[in-house]
Amino acid sequence: MCWSGARIFRSLTLELTMTVRIAIPVPSSDDDYNSHTLPAYVEAVEAAGASALVVNLNETREQVAKLLASVQGVLLPGSLFDVDPTRYGEVRTPECGDADAARTAMDELLLTDAFKAKKPILAICHGAQTLNVWREGSLIQDLETDLKTEVNHRPGRNVAEAHAVKVAEGSRLAAMLPANEVLETYVNSSHHQAIRVPGRELRVTAVSPVDGVVEAVELDSAEHFVLAVQWHPERTRPESAVSRAIFKTFVEAATAWRPQPVEDSVNVK
Repeated sequence: MCWSGARIFRSLTLELTMTVRIAIPVPSSDDDYNSHTLPAYVEAVEAAGASALVVNLNETREQVAKLLASVQGVLLPGSLFDVDPTRYGEVRTPECGDADAARTAMDELLLTDAFKAKKPILAICHGAQTLNVWREGSLIQDLETDLKTEVNHRPGRNVAEAHAVKVAEGSRLAAMLPANEVLETYVNSSHHQAIRVPGRELRVTAVSPVDGVVEAVELDSAEHFVLAVQWHPERTRPESAVSRAIFKTFVEAATAWRPQPVEDSVNVK
């Protein structure tokens, strides 16, 4: 599966004039889903002052290693698919959707590189879930059947303010709220799974105040920018100052990043 040649050409052209590059894997193995979701991620990164390097899911490890040598940050987008529950030691329930092996493999390569080199990471929706599982955390396979919450966490992409999220004081996310006066904001919502147990060194920094569903986690490190949100700030960027701040802060962290003295992060053999 390959992403649009025109889009890749546009991103590569922008690289000539922008020094900060953000790697974004194609969201899924479903072309139709990608066609109406990927552009928003690319546009959000570009609007924040960086260039997006779209990584096709069929790239070889060697190709990925070369691409990652020229990027300063990684954005893990949402997906049409779910994370395979066997990865966090559970049996699949009927409500859990299929996994996307190609996307999983690509995310693992990008995360390995980013953590070894301490490159900034922004993970969104499915990206937040796969980051959490990669860090040995677990997920709620289906909110409606498991939690029986009254909050509608999947009203659709056209609802800009689905529910409130309560943000932890002193977190990276809290610093992105306007004037940092009220530690609460409203977000869109389009997911049926969520983080159950946070992964290693991941700190919960936002929850849905009504049902306690985890809405954001951050790496507990002042030196490595890692932010994962369960909602979709790329969809509300035009009208939401918080959404714009998320991408702006992420790109600023990527701009400030400097190479680390590590071995080849993808371990090409």
